Amino acid sequence: MTQQPTQRPLTPTLDKVINPEDLRALGDHELPALTDELRAELIDAVSHTGGHLGAGLGVVELTVALHRVFNTPHDRLIWDVGHQSYPHKILTSRRERIRTLRQKDGLSGFVRRSESEYDAFGTAHSSTSISAALGMAEGMNMRGDKGGQVIAVIGDGAMSAGMAYEAMNNAETGKGRLTVILNDNEMSIAPPVGAMSSYLSRLSTSSAYQGLRDIAKGIAEIFPRPLQTAAKRAEGFARTYATGGTMFEELGFYYIGPIDGHNLDHLLPVLENVRKASEQGAGPFLVHVVTQKGKGYAPAEAAADKYHGVAKFDVVSGKQSKPPSNAPSYTKVFAESLIREAEKDDRITAITAAMPTGTGLDSFGERFPERTHDVGIAEQHAVTFAAGLACEGMKPFVAIYSTFLQRAYDQVIHDVALQGLPVRFVLDRAGFVGADGQTHHGAYDISYLLTVPGIVVAAPADEAELVHMTATAAAHEDGPFAYRFPRGDGVGVDLPAQGVPMEIGKGRVVQDGVGVALISYGSRLQDTLKAAEKLSAKGFNPTVIDARFAKPLDTALIDDAVRSHEAVLTVEEGSSGGFGAAVLSHLAASGQLDQGVKIRTLTMPDAYIDHMSPADQLAHAGLDSASIACTALQLMGWDEAEAVLTISALSA
Repeated sequence: MTQQPTQRPLTPTLDKVINPEDLRALGDHELPALTDELRAELIDAVSHTGGHLGAGLGVVELTVALHRVFNTPHDRLIWDVGHQSYPHKILTSRRERIRTLRQKDGLSGFVRRSESEYDAFGTAHSSTSISAALGMAEGMNMRGDKGGQVIAVIGDGAMSAGMAYEAMNNAETGKGRLTVILNDNEMSIAPPVGAMSSYLSRLSTSSAYQGLRDIAKGIAEIFPRPLQTAAKRAEGFARTYATGGTMFEELGFYYIGPIDGHNLDHLLPVLENVRKASEQGAGPFLVHVVTQKGKGYAPAEAAADKYHGVAKFDVVSGKQSKPPSNAPSYTKVFAESLIREAEKDDRITAITAAMPTGTGLDSFGERFPERTHDVGIAEQHAVTFAAGLACEGMKPFVAIYSTFLQRAYDQVIHDVALQGLPVRFVLDRAGFVGADGQTHHGAYDISYLLTVPGIVVAAPADEAELVHMTATAAAHEDGPFAYRFPRGDGVGVDLPAQGVPMEIGKGRVVQDGVGVALISYGSRLQDTLKAAEKLSAKGFNPTVIDARFAKPLDTALIDDAVRSHEAVLTVEEGSSGGFGAAVLSHLAASGQLDQGVKIRTLTMPDAYIDHMSPADQLAHAGLDSASIACTALQLMGWDEAEAVLTISALSA
């Protein structure tokens, strides 16, 4: 679908607001128009760039209220994860650049300290906000800033992670001014907690009343007698609704809510009272705000899950413009392969940490609901839970993005590998991920997993090998097994009807040649083959090898490549310390480096690569076909400038 150009929305009130100081100067009567225009601006901007839409639409009123009530940036505002931060960006001097979201040299799709003084803490992974906020509040107090406050906005999904509760358990001991906003966008506001609950919440934060913790004792006395019973019931419901106010109170927080997060008449007075009470030394506070993901945009309201992350779309219809695909996605291939394996083996189970759609396990769950486990945003628990399943003879597949498995590294070692348990780790989004940028690249999994004794570390080169690799993992019962694949579509090869287990630790020669051997690990094989074509055009006949396994290494295949070629080049879409380092370590240990072999490893650079297209990221990192060919020529003795000029001419 070709997106039709649309007229920018008219935003006379929003036009007055460059930064939060301008917002605080508006009259109360102007705020409804501001929120409507902010929502329209957000929809229009994301329709051009793609990105995270539903979460931002859900916090428009909350964003306005927070910046109006609190003195940002002196008061620190932290957005957990950052999916919902686009309205915040618009209101904090970045509106002129909002249509560069997630584009090369444009605004980040998450929160980044280097981008704005209003971005108090960089966030993109879940559940870090309360810990950071507590540290900031303590730091401000320790350096004598007695006026500054810290506010952490965290979603109900992010509250499922243990780190959030570790921070809350520690918060009562702090001396800083901390407020946690629990943004609950999964539940509707029931009738008993409408205006009554808002009034009670406002009252409970007022210094004119008996005190925050005495509200339950005195609540009945402030209403006419016919309403006393209803008031008690509503107050009690407010304190135990959803996750339960009692639990937060036991952790040392003053719990307020739930309140309607789309009603400024409710939000503003409650936040004002919280701010004033915090200034007087009360706290920490937890304000439970109920919002609707996708609020104010009918297509998103009707299917909020589909509008969490979107491609460019038509504002009127909501239809997303996605380019046609010539191959199924790696994620889909994995899911269908796992289903076929599970049809043969009822011990196979699947685990996801709040990403059933992103990892393909939604389709597995439809087929095998009793064998599918979504543990929430709790990667550490997911890994140890899988270890427990393995102890009982099950065959758990833990499907987690590469960047998120980092959060459970200790569990991989201590709870799985140390005990030799056959847990299968399926690492989606390995390598560069495009617009999500530096926080989401699957850069480190090869390196950090290679250090773990007893684990198999593998990477299929294409979607056909992914089918076979899933079968290999299912058949492997001698310790943990990890394999990775990239984001996006496959390369278009024919898929086997059924996966066949591979021999563990064995690679394959894809193209036999002489002179230089190009050894690809994982998804770089297609570009390595294209590089070989470029080299062939200049009279070279390179060997191309698909390594498949980084641990155990196919040492016989590597030794043969070193003996029979003048030069060896390894290629991987991962950080230093990965496959290439393992090859070098083997060659050093076996004395082959002393024999003068010319060898080079191509990896991601020792830097954080910003958001841009995956193709641009690969070129920037020197991992595209042209860069591979240039490096091979230099390894064969060519001058760098001559190699670049030659390959550039061939690529053109």
